Amino acid sequence: MSQSNSGSLVDYLKTFDVTIAVMQTASALKRVAHEFVLDLAADGVIHGEVRWAPEQHLQQGLTLDETVSAVQSGIDDAITDLAERGHEITVGQLVTAMRHADRSLEIAELALRHRENGVIGFDIAGAELGFPPSNHQPAFDLLAREFFPVTVHAGEADGLDSIKSALFDGRTLRLGHGVRLAEDVSVIDRDGDHTTVGLGPIAAWVRDREIALELSPSSNLQTGAIQQWGTEVYDHPFDLLYQLGFRVTVNTDNRLMSATSISRELSLLAQAFDYDLADLETFQLNAAAASFLPLEDREDLADRIVAGFEKA
Repeated sequence: MSQSNSGSLVDYLKTFDVTIAVMQTASALKRVAHEFVLDLAADGVIHGEVRWAPEQHLQQGLTLDETVSAVQSGIDDAITDLAERGHEITVGQLVTAMRHADRSLEIAELALRHRENGVIGFDIAGAELGFPPSNHQPAFDLLAREFFPVTVHAGEADGLDSIKSALFDGRTLRLGHGVRLAEDVSVIDRDGDHTTVGLGPIAAWVRDREIALELSPSSNLQTGAIQQWGTEVYDHPFDLLYQLGFRVTVNTDNRLMSATSISRELSLLAQAFDYDLADLETFQLNAAAASFLPLEDREDLADRIVAGFEKA
């Protein structure tokens, strides 16, 4: 889709109107969720945490709770189907509120109602510029009181102020994209091949607290999120952030609109920055460590990742 390559997040998001239109019934949501999990497994995924926005699926009379239940039914059926084929996968829902709307408190309450039925986290997404996380303070306050995990889209179409709001208003444990955190990294000195850089306060906080960056290279190129650094994968600040010790993870953002998969994103990064299997393993272990699973499950997931890379 040419609109996916528009260089604008707002234009990129318009492409979703087409797919959302055919996901307005319980059966459609169940089918899409089922097939999506099968697609993840076909790409070798063993754990997925998947964002979607229930409020966008109410046009034909579904309630918010019915949408979440339908998606979970599709996920559960796919997990069962895959187990019968010998592929073990776990999938959690990240229930998302649209940041330009006013339903975030309602969506936070929805997430809490389903926290024992597949929902493992909350997110806000959509047009970022002009819609800071602070607009959704009541939702974030409720989730904090209930000890419910949060990830926030920030640092994609807006800069450091958006990231700061995600961290301190949203109490986010992960940054959706977060690529523009690189704006808080400055060059102090260059001596031949050696470059000394400094971290601003926001970047230092994110690195030192090991707050995960959910980086999506292809999407970041398509939406113009990295346009100040360039227009190719090798211009992406991913490697800078990795070398500086940030908890970088690799994500698709949207498999359909960006015509990609986790394997493809890893391959693009390996080609751009000459990464080897040890680097790719690090990215996946970072993702396991940042998962919203309980600690024991995160440790088990990390063991499975290590075993998989040993076979490779």
